[in-house]
Amino acid sequence: MEQATQTISIPAEGATLIGTWYPASDVPLASLVLHGATGVPQRFYRHFAAWAAARGINVLTYDYRDFGASQTRPMRESQTNFADWAVRDQTAALDTLAKLAPTGPLWVLGHSLGGLGLPFQNLPDRVTRITTIGAGIGHYTHHPWSYRPKVLAFWFALGPVATALAGYMPGKRLLLGADLPAGVYWQWRRWCTRRDFYASDIGVTLPKPNYSIEGKDIRICVAADDVVVPPVAVRRYAEAFAPSGAEFRIFAPADYGLPALKHIEVLSKESAPVWADLLDLPQPDLT
Repeated sequence: MEQATQTISIPAEGATLIGTWYPASDVPLASLVLHGATGVPQRFYRHFAAWAAARGINVLTYDYRDFGASQTRPMRESQTNFADWAVRDQTAALDTLAKLAPTGPLWVLGHSLGGLGLPFQNLPDRVTRITTIGAGIGHYTHHPWSYRPKVLAFWFALGPVATALAGYMPGKRLLLGADLPAGVYWQWRRWCTRRDFYASDIGVTLPKPNYSIEGKDIRICVAADDVVVPPVAVRRYAEAFAPSGAEFRIFAPADYGLPALKHIEVLSKESAPVWADLLDLPQPDLT
């Protein structure tokens, strides 16, 4: 039987985030916080969270400040930036997970942006497993040619012009994704259009990164057909974590009988066959 969910308030530095708690249907194997991708509301992850809860994993999802269920003011009034989401909000959500589940191991699953805060956080000892999917140190030239026109429009044409005029990134009107606070868009743009990615923000909005994380099982994963954050960018991220012994994994859709996995879609309900391997859980016995 599917467990009832609970709405959770998450105190973050300068904001209150709204999350959803999916309790495990049995004695929990672990408790997991899911840090979402940019512009992806937590509701998108409900199928994954319910799937994991049915397999004995408590799951906490949430929306970043000034977005989704955590939005409390007009987006054009937001002063939030990308680093607020990657560091302050992710740290607050993990702290809340530890309080919701005071015993047992804690797991982190970071989707795209959700995996980029990892080197900037002081992770508690109870965190034993960290998995990122589609998180990479990328540049717009890493995208395949077929996807590059959309990227160039987002970073150099429609995106900056519309954001400057509207006071926020009107992604819905431009058919380029969700609406985003201007500060989130501008900082995200800077990271993805500079060869040094987020290096220019270290010491400004980001603390010094730590890629030597001891005592954690770290997996840096990507779908083979991800064109948004392609495997080359995710491999670069995995290589940065070499001092931590991070494992780099590529999931090919054909291995799971699927036509595609992609970037956002890898955590949609259609991609459920890959989830057991993503979390290193036993595959169901179909015999």
